[in-house]
Amino acid sequence: MSLVLELGHIVAGPTAGLILSDLGYEVVKVEKPGEGDIARRLTNQSAGAFPFYNRNKKSICLDLKQKEGREIFLQLAKKADVVIDNMGYGAMDRLGLSYETLSELNKGLIYLSLKGYGRGVYEKRKSLDYPIEVHSGLAYMTGLTGRPMRVGGSLVDMSAAMFGVIGILNAMIERERTGRGMFIDIGLFETAAFFMGQHLATYQVTGSPLRPINEEGFAWAIYDFFETRDKQKIFVAVTTDLQWKKFCGALSLNVCGDPSLERNEDRFNRRDLLIPLIASRIREIDSRDLVDLLSRINIGYAFLNRPSDLLNDPHEKEKLITEHYAGKVIRVPGTPVMQRYVKDPPELGESSEECLRELGYSENEIRYFREKRII
Repeated sequence: MSLVLELGHIVAGPTAGLILSDLGYEVVKVEKPGEGDIARRLTNQSAGAFPFYNRNKKSICLDLKQKEGREIFLQLAKKADVVIDNMGYGAMDRLGLSYETLSELNKGLIYLSLKGYGRGVYEKRKSLDYPIEVHSGLAYMTGLTGRPMRVGGSLVDMSAAMFGVIGILNAMIERERTGRGMFIDIGLFETAAFFMGQHLATYQVTGSPLRPINEEGFAWAIYDFFETRDKQKIFVAVTTDLQWKKFCGALSLNVCGDPSLERNEDRFNRRDLLIPLIASRIREIDSRDLVDLLSRINIGYAFLNRPSDLLNDPHEKEKLITEHYAGKVIRVPGTPVMQRYVKDPPELGESSEECLRELGYSENEIRYFREKRII
């Protein structure tokens, strides 16, 4: 089983480790003695961060500021396939644990660096998910004029981790050919900038300033929220001209057959007419009847949910994973690529002694490490 060493906090690094653990890799989370991942102490809106991002892993405590702790890490790195570095800029270099140092011991090592910014002008600049959303334009496009907004999840952190895992898997393929590992440089900013690529291209094609997407509208004319007779909020997506004909006919709208509304781009320019017209009609229909109608003509829709609603969602609830954490039983989504689920989120350092024994350390040495708070 391939060994992955994960050094990081809260989201980006732990997400990369989570994905690899779900793919069957042995992921060892390296944490500071007595403290561990910051996510272990988060509360309120982030109280579920640690159990969600860290199941399926082992935890080993190592004080990398002590010589013995670094020596233990080097022994682990000799056996590892992957190191995930989600520490601050230059932290691993200052400890003498850079990719260059580790790759001399293990030429096949793949090293994923997850930072706020990749190599370049801003590489030393500290950042987090939301500041990156602000810098990249994502918060501007998500919010309203004068009111930028954060995406309702750690999208940039998690997506950077996904790109990192793609890079790792590609590096493994290359390693089969060359026998050499690889340094993979992933920045949150570069990830968010990629998300903005379509808008950046649109600006250059049209030459017009961009407005927040929730004010400007999306590419489709009928792509909006409506309220049913029983006060349910439903999003309806009509994305082709053929769908429009079916949708218009099924709702018996008085504009069906209007040649000026045949094409989506024409309907988009008439949203001021169409959206109120459709809203008025949908307010006459119960949600259950509307679902039957939309399903019959194969139109995309979704009711407005809170995350907690997924616990009882007919499709998702059968796929949720059961975990035990902090004396509670919780259910969370697995990654879409999950191949195995082995264990609950680890207690801090619960695998420290096991990992040290596997490295050949004696019981006396392990006792010494504990006394000196090296582990």
